[in-house]
Amino acid sequence: MGIEIERKFLIDPGKLPELPRPIVVRQGYIPAENATVRARTMNDKGFLTLKGRTRGFTRSEFEYEIPFEDASAILEELCTPPLIEKRRYRLYYENHIWEIDIFEGENEGLCMAEVELRSEDEEVVLPPWVTKEVTGDRRYYNASLRTHPYRSFA
Repeated sequence: MGIEIERKFLIDPGKLPELPRPIVVRQGYIPAENATVRARTMNDKGFLTLKGRTRGFTRSEFEYEIPFEDASAILEELCTPPLIEKRRYRLYYENHIWEIDIFEGENEGLCMAEVELRSEDEEVVLPPWVTKEVTGDRRYYNASLRTHPYRSFA
């Protein structure tokens, strides 16, 4: 079984170093009761992902590469709109790879970073561009941002 252990943080984009070329991400969600079912395109690749419920920083995750054309069709035909659109950058900092997401569309203005860990108690050095931890705050789950976009936050 695949396991995902990650922490999420808000960031100050003005403090980011020079960023590498982005990965263009479009993702959508298929309604499901006991799991999160996501289709995603990242540049020219497609993925189908199933995620279980989060416990602490951990949840089960099963991700499969699928043809780009299939992922695009799933996004258009099976996913409940709107789609999540963002630019993703990967930065290496203090022995960890950080995924920086700069959101577009209804979530424009949201800048977030995620770091995957090997265990929940693994120490991680926070980069200077991190402002606030939002791990466990459901508002910042991508599936939640679809129904309650960042622009609607009070």
